[in-house]
Amino acid sequence: MKFRSTALVKGFRQSAPYLNAHIGKTIVIMVGGEAIAHENFSHIVNDIALLNSLGLRIVMVYGARPQISSLAEQMNYTTPYHKGVRVTDERALEIAKQAAGHLQLDITARFSMGLNNTPMAGSQINIVSGNFVIAQPLGIDDGVDYAHSGRIRRIDTEAIHRQLDQRAIVLLGPIASSVTGECFNLTSEEIATQLAIKLKADKLIGFCSEQGVLDSEGSVVSEMLPIEAEHALQRLVELQQEERGTGRFLRGAITACRAGIPRSHLISYKEDGALIQELFSLDGIGTQIVMESAEQVRQATIDDIGGILELIRPLEQDGILVRRSREQLEQEVEQFTIIERDGLIIGCAALYPFPDERMAEMACVAVHRDFRDGDRGALLLNQLKQQAKRMGLAYLFVLTTRSLHWFREQGFSESSVESLPVAKKALYNFQRRSKILILDL
Repeated sequence: MKFRSTALVKGFRQSAPYLNAHIGKTIVIMVGGEAIAHENFSHIVNDIALLNSLGLRIVMVYGARPQISSLAEQMNYTTPYHKGVRVTDERALEIAKQAAGHLQLDITARFSMGLNNTPMAGSQINIVSGNFVIAQPLGIDDGVDYAHSGRIRRIDTEAIHRQLDQRAIVLLGPIASSVTGECFNLTSEEIATQLAIKLKADKLIGFCSEQGVLDSEGSVVSEMLPIEAEHALQRLVELQQEERGTGRFLRGAITACRAGIPRSHLISYKEDGALIQELFSLDGIGTQIVMESAEQVRQATIDDIGGILELIRPLEQDGILVRRSREQLEQEVEQFTIIERDGLIIGCAALYPFPDERMAEMACVAVHRDFRDGDRGALLLNQLKQQAKRMGLAYLFVLTTRSLHWFREQGFSESSVESLPVAKKALYNFQRRSKILILDL
């Protein structure tokens, strides 16, 4: 008998909607020098290659901060920092060029070695680097001459898009040239951030040592708005840790988010498969910085029918919900309120008013099994309560066979068939023996 992995099947099915959602999308991936030096970097390369094969348009920006520092130390040369930026004089520039050039060749080789011992064996990965970024000097600040430390002057987005159209991975490092032919040392976070903005990327992704931003108890904060990310960055400043990978990425993510990039993700370079898990699982594993919450509560439209059916079918098969046909849902879709997360419907409930009796039924309540510990049922209930109140209704009732205690906790009281509206009473199924509960609005 052959071994069958139901976990594999389940994971593949759950990832399918995300596969469809990401195909053709542009993502900028920022990989710091710390990530490149880690033993897991080979897996990160394999995962980026996999994303490229799936049709994602990828720009990879690498940093070289620890490698430059290490090489400078070997040469007994000190490169000071000012406001978190390395002051790059002539000798420091040569060291930076040597370190960055070595990394570029090494990364390209990792993608180009045929990937014979990886899941991408036999694939041809095209890596393209070039003068897509034009730099200019930072100048002098507080009397400190940054010399060959620079910032972006312009980006040739059309040339980058042409390479992405050919399914190449665009690889860019921290050294860029100017219109006068000079070279400048830039920060990888500025390059990644500005590339994401100018390319109108769908995502900016960064790697750090932790699995995202951690709260005071050491747990990962799954989602942050820009203002919340600013507070997290300020905490790092107070701890004098703002120049760590997390702080540098947060600065870029806040800028990118406010410039219109929908999602910025922070994940760990130490976790094998973190990139895949973050992009292709329901709840991800890192921290997202978003313009607005990834979850939206809204009225359903005809385009949501498929998602609602996918959500409620397992509950119908278990006898928890009364089966509804697609045709019935199409007729009643305006009665539904849904919770949508990253394009997926993870919760729904319908409101059927009986205005003559000033009552309404809350029906077809469903929350995706992976999200049932987040009070989303209560969120749907509150939305329907507000709708009923706006209609001038006085009572909300439910018929349930499994969730009696939950509805009691929400303030519902058990009642009888006689308390139902006349039209609903005539349709009551005595074989199901559903409990009837009513909430006074």
